[in-house]
Amino acid sequence: MIEKYVVIKKQPNVDYLIGDIAYDIDGNVVSYDEAAVMTEANMMALRAERNQRLANTDWWVMPDRTATQAQLDYRQALRDITGTYTSLDDVVWPEKPE
Repeated sequence: MIEKYVVIKKQPNVDYLIGDIAYDIDGNVVSYDEAAVMTEANMMALRAERNQRLANTDWWVMPDRTATQAQLDYRQALRDITGTYTSLDDVVWPEKPE
């Protein structure tokens, strides 16, 4: 999972990784909070999928169009997804209107 490695590298004192082992700038092995890393990696993946779904419907809200209430509600539900779910494995996506 690419997101996991991105999050690990953002942890305090982590300078580089070899596999799942994190090292500081001096080459010492450093620990990191695996649960926090996985939570943030899951949220990154969820936000990426949500953002793609929003991008696929951006044309609905272009200035020369009038979006339906169902379309606006769908987009709002997508934006609210990260307040309800924390993983792509658990999310129930709103139904996309026609």
